[in-house]
Parts: sequence; structure tokens; C-alpha cells
Amino acid sequence: MAQGIKRLGMPIAACLAAALLGLIAISWMIDPNAVRLSVEKQIRAATGLDLMVNGDVRVSIFPGSAITLHQVGLKGSASRGSGVADEPLTVGELTANLRLIPLLMRRYDIADVSLLNPRINVKRGADGRSNWSAIIETLARTIKPGVDSPVSFSEIRIKDGTLTYQNEARGIAETVNGIDLSLAWPSISRAFAATGQFNWRGEAVDGSLNIADFIAALSGERSGIKVRITSTPLKFAFDGAIANRTSLLMEGTLSADSPSLRNAARWAGQAPPGNNGLGRFALKARTNVVGESIALTNVNLELDGNTAEGVITYSNSDRQTVQATLAADALDFTPYIDTLRLVAGSSREWNRQLFDLRGLSATDLDMRLSAAKVTIGTSKLGRTAIGANLRNGTLALSIGEAQIYGGILKGSLGITRADADADVKAQFQFADVDLASCASDLFGISRLSGRGSLNFALEAKGASPFTLAQSLDGTATLTGHDGAIGGLNIEQLLKRLERRPLSGAGNFRSGSTPFDSLNVAIRFNDGVATAEDARIEGPTTRVLLTGTASVPSREYDLKGVASLIAATDAPPAFQLPFVVQGPWDDPLVFPDSDSLIRRSPASAPLLDAIKDRKARDAVKSVIERFTGGKKPAEPPAAQPQAAAPSANPSAAVLPTPVLPAPIPPAETSPAPAAETPQPPPGATSTDATTPASPSAATESPREKAD
Repeated sequence: MAQGIKRLGMPIAACLAAALLGLIAISWMIDPNAVRLSVEKQIRAATGLDLMVNGDVRVSIFPGSAITLHQVGLKGSASRGSGVADEPLTVGELTANLRLIPLLMRRYDIADVSLLNPRINVKRGADGRSNWSAIIETLARTIKPGVDSPVSFSEIRIKDGTLTYQNEARGIAETVNGIDLSLAWPSISRAFAATGQFNWRGEAVDGSLNIADFIAALSGERSGIKVRITSTPLKFAFDGAIANRTSLLMEGTLSADSPSLRNAARWAGQAPPGNNGLGRFALKARTNVVGESIALTNVNLELDGNTAEGVITYSNSDRQTVQATLAADALDFTPYIDTLRLVAGSSREWNRQLFDLRGLSATDLDMRLSAAKVTIGTSKLGRTAIGANLRNGTLALSIGEAQIYGGILKGSLGITRADADADVKAQFQFADVDLASCASDLFGISRLSGRGSLNFALEAKGASPFTLAQSLDGTATLTGHDGAIGGLNIEQLLKRLERRPLSGAGNFRSGSTPFDSLNVAIRFNDGVATAEDARIEGPTTRVLLTGTASVPSREYDLKGVASLIAATDAPPAFQLPFVVQGPWDDPLVFPDSDSLIRRSPASAPLLDAIKDRKARDAVKSVIERFTGGKKPAEPPAAQPQAAAPSANPSAAVLPTPVLPAPIPPAETSPAPAAETPQPPPGATSTDATTPASPSAATESPREKAD
């Protein structure tokens, strides 16, 4: 057995040796020049292009038969630029693999072609033509697939290629590198296919292109086309037809999918607005492309969990312009509203972060949007119709009608970019809305309930919400009915103080104050809100307010009068002036101490009888602390005479209200401190023993005037 195998192996080895010697002999007999000329002729027959070889030529027979041309370009001065970098096509190495059997008969037929380190340079002029226009026209005239085609190869491979595209009229300059493609050249059929991968803007992209009739496509005639692009930021697919006679025409089905539209926009060179939203994205539509205009019909759009249907058009003639009409069952705008935070995270101050207004100048937008349900933060809207128009840096939002807070909302909002500032104008009408949810969502006020209407027309300009609040101008009116003000029981407070004025305010900051009608008219000027008319009328109480509120600091500075009424046409049974101060969400209410003192039967004569300023201020301070009023100012320093100790220990006792006004001392010599004054006629023995106050004995002329 072994001897048989040995006998068989000897002839095989001899044949292989003979073949090897034959290949070596053929390689010696092959003329590299002849091979080069044959390869150039076949490529010219296949493409109509003449090669220009600037490097050396190398022919190899083993292990594979091939010819390699170095530093290859295209002949013709019309196709070349001012240097190698400007030429339409330059190739580092062009390798043509040769068929072995024809090679033995000294025919150099190309099996396939490989381009190593090719550089494809495309420059587009203002007239729409490029430096590849003449090359494409030559290809369209030359390629003639079929059984009689002179082309013997049907595959071209590109390795580590680079594509540069420049459009000076548009200011576009793009570079695609790392191109590894396999091209199915139309030698027999009219179809063309390209598959492979490349790198664009730091992302690896897998792609494929199929053209049903490559010759028709090169000539501008209609041809079927399929495109697939797959990358981490975006997946894209188009299946339809293409033509390019006078301008590019495409129609078919387009689909796109991205895990983050924000990242896909950044990858495409667009700066998305804000920092939130623009996440999961999917689009499917019937597409028609005419020149630089794209029309999408039968659109099915998904973005951040929202789904809408309609039509979208895009144009890039002079400016990027988007027009859209979309309808949805439910929309959630919360991710986009969170981008614009008016109030700082956990504080009571306006947000001072600067606005990002770059998106207002990038694209023009004209959109109509309707939805059965809309969610904006904690606000729930019913059927809503919104229009948005963005042109030349000015955004105009209009709400034809929206069901919100149990009522109807209409209005408009305009934002104009002025350098780094935003010029904002807003006009809105909330008709018959629930005041509790409306005041809470819009102003952060949670103490108001009932139903009513809110109208406001406001203007402001600034680079942040805080600077907008500082420059706020305009008017606002609020009318309400059948509601209440929470955290404040005015009726309970008035009834208690009517019976006992000095009994203290008590726990009146609980419960609520019901009202039958609420009317508020406010005018804003440079961030200060002035109450021109503020009236609250309830079954048993009436409140009138005047004063101001600071919008930048979000604080009240109001004065008012609360009245206790028994009947609508009857005069008030009791009136109490008061002051409202402090932050919007937790204001402080101070009743007027003077009115309480004057109303008290025990303290009113005391206040009238006391002429000494120090004593009067001391009494008022005690009463105000007792009733919850304002904290009194620090009393002035005591006079030296008052500070001196009295000889009589009982001299520090305040005079009783029934005493007459004190008599000033003689100018010659002051009365001795120990001298006891004579009682007036009719005075009791107790009155006779009560000494005069030292402060009254040393009263200055200014204090007498007080």
C-alpha cells in the first residue's frame, strides 16, 4: 500500500514541479509593459477612462497572477486640479488579478480589480456641476452590459479609501475615511451594488446600495434604488426610485430609527436646543424628493414616547425650512418644558441660568399640531390645537383653543432673539378655569380655590428667567367666584378681635376664607406688580387690598382692610386694617395695632392719656407683641434726667388714665423729688398719695408738642 502511494506521489510531484517551472518561465517571458497596456485597455473599455500610472509596475505569477500599478490617476487635464489632492481620483495601488488559463495562452484577462488607498475628491460648484460630472457622463456612454460586453470583470474592491466632498456655495466640507467597499460592476446585468463600511465623524457605518439600472441612473433616467445605512446614532433605509435629469428626483418609502435623536442631530452637525428630550425616535413615511426639497406624506412619527401622524416638508434652498401638520391622540411635552426651568431647583428664587437661543436661528419652522390630550408637567390639557412659527430668530406660538384646568385657554407667545437676550411677549386668556390648579401650576400659589378667569398681557426682555422677572411689564386681571383662600380664616379673626381687641390673633392661619367674588387688577412695571384693584367679598367678610409685590424677589408688600359685615347693604360691623408681607408661598399677615388699641375700652384712654413718648412706645410694644403685630423699633436712648434714680421709690409707677395732664415744673428751681403734690379738690386719699411721674416732671418742649 505504502509502495503504491509512493509510486503515485512521484508523478504528482513531478507535475507540480513542472507547473512551477512553467510559471517561473512564463513570468520571465511576460512583458510587464504589455500586461499594463492590456489592463489599461480593458479598464478603458469598461469605464471609458484612461489611466495615468505615475509609479512602478509589478507583475506576479505566484502565489496569484496579478499586476500592481502604483500611483494611478486619470488622464486628461480637464479632470485634474491644481495638484494630486485636487484630482477627482488618485489610487495608491491598483491591483488587477488575472485569470490563470488565459494567462498561460498569453492573454491578460482581468478577473477583478482592487483599489488600495484610493482618494476620491468631489468638488461641487455654484452651477450644480462637479469635477465628477464629465466622468459620470463618460461612464454613462461607455458601460454596455450584456453577453457581448468587452468587460471581463464584474467586481471592484476598495480598501482604506477616503472621500472628500466640498461645496463652497453651501459652505459644506465633509470627509469620509476608512472606506472598505465591494462593488458589483455591471458587466453582464444592468444592476449595480455596493456593500461595505466606512467611518464618518468618528462613527463606524455599515451601508449598502443597490441600483436596478445603473446605466439609466448615470444618464439621469428613472431607476430603482435601495439604500441601507446602519450606525450607532442612526439607522436609515430608503426603497424607491431615482432620476436626475434636470434636478434630483426620488420617490419611495423612507424609514429612520435612532435611540437618541439628540445624539443623531449632533452627529449630523446640528446643535439641538436644550438638554432634555429628543430621545427615542422613529420615522416612516412616503417620500418625494425634488431638488433640495423633501415632502413626507403618510408620516408615522415617534419621539420620546409621543406618536403623531401627518405630513412634513423640508427645504434647503436659501435656509433650512420645515413645515409640518401633525395630529396625535396624546402628547407629553414635559421633557421639553424641563429644559426651561423658570424657578431654581429647590429654592424660592428665579432661575439665573442663561437661555440657549441658538436653535432660534438655525431653522425656519411652520407647524400645526393637534392632540386629544396634552401633558405639560403636572398640567393636563384636553383637546388642543397649537401653531408654531419660527422665522429669522423669532418664535411665535399660538393656541387656538385648549381645554385646561376645566376651562378654555387661548393666547399667543412670542420669543425673539436679540443678541444674548430673549424678548418675550405673551397674551393668554384662561376662561372659567379651576383656580387651584391654575394658580399652583403658573405661579406656585397653593392657597387659592374656586373657579374664575385669568387674562394677562406681559412683556419682558432678558437672558435668564431672573432678568425677565426684573424687566416684566404689562397687565393681569383675575376674576373668581365661589372659592376660598386657604391658610387664613378672616372671619374667625375679625369676630375674636371685635369682642376682645387685645386678646391676640390666635391661630387664625388655619382653615380658609370663603368668597363669593374675587376681583384683582394688577399692573407690572419693571418687575414690580401694583394692585390697582383687589377686592374679595364673601358671605360675612369683605377685604380690600392695595400695595405692590416684587416679582424678582417673589415677595408681597400689601396693605388692606378686612371688614366684618352682617348684610350686603349694611355698614361694616367691624373693620381691621392689616399688612401682608413675605414670600409668595408663605406670606405673613399683621393686624394694625393702633386700631386694636383704640378699640379696646381699657387701652384707648390709656393711649390718649400717655404723653410721654417713651412710655407710649413701651405700651405699644407690649400690645403689639401680645396681638402678633409688627415688632417695634428700638426705643431712643433715655434722657439723663429720666435715667437718674428718684428719691421716692413709688415714682416709677405709670400715671393712671384718670389723672389730668401733668404740670411742667417752674423754670427757677425744680421741685424736690421727695415732695408730695397736694391732691386736687375732690380727689380721694389714694389719689393724694400718688406721686407724679419723673418723666412728666422733666418733659422737654419737643415732647410736649408730641
